[in-house]
Amino acid sequence: MHPLIEGILSATELRMAGVKQSFDSLESRDLIGSAISAREKGLIPVIAEIKPRAISRPMRAGEAGEMARFYESMGACGISVLTEPTYFLGSISSLEEARTSTTIPVLRKDFIINRKQIREAEADLVLLIASIADIEDLIEDVRAAGMEPLVEVHDEDELDRAADSGALIVGINNRDLRTLEVDLRRFEALGPIARDLGLFTVAESGVGSREDAMRMMRAGADAILIGTSIMKNPALLGEITGIDMLAGRR
Repeated sequence: MHPLIEGILSATELRMAGVKQSFDSLESRDLIGSAISAREKGLIPVIAEIKPRAISRPMRAGEAGEMARFYESMGACGISVLTEPTYFLGSISSLEEARTSTTIPVLRKDFIINRKQIREAEADLVLLIASIADIEDLIEDVRAAGMEPLVEVHDEDELDRAADSGALIVGINNRDLRTLEVDLRRFEALGPIARDLGLFTVAESGVGSREDAMRMMRAGADAILIGTSIMKNPALLGEITGIDMLAGRR
């Protein structure tokens, strides 16, 4: 594990002392259905991420909600919100703003290491990283709270483990957590395997253009999670989803 990731996990453990359960259960929005609907409209299904680290500052009050509404208007099929505060400058309040400001599914993206974190905030999906968490138990906990797990994997062993644990949605991360290097060939290798296992498959990291997105779709992606590139250039989202082209044909 890269020293940066180890530092984030240590900070997460320290922060856990103050975590309190904030809700019992909820009715979540369906990412799979939202992605299918986007494709039926001729769009590339994009989970657009609110990633404060990409702009080197935390979100201001109300900004995450405004960004979430913009993402939805640009054809995103879902929104990912980074809530890890130490390195990614995220917050639970940004997650809450995004979910109350839109109608599409919202993913909580964080370093979830135990069940206390799961009921910390309402979302439609919760990221579980196979390389750092006991996903077998956490998958059940996430569903008991009315949310759906998105299990992140980096190799075929983790992919098999996710499938055996009952995951329905997997994210294949093109970023190696040991080196932090990004290689789109990782999804191209694992995406077809995930599809053969009957999993809904999300390509994560490294997509910075419509061409990159099309490459991931050809490799079997059902949706694509994009953060840094659209945080730095929000207008790029409409180009990647294809909603700008649809608007131009009207």
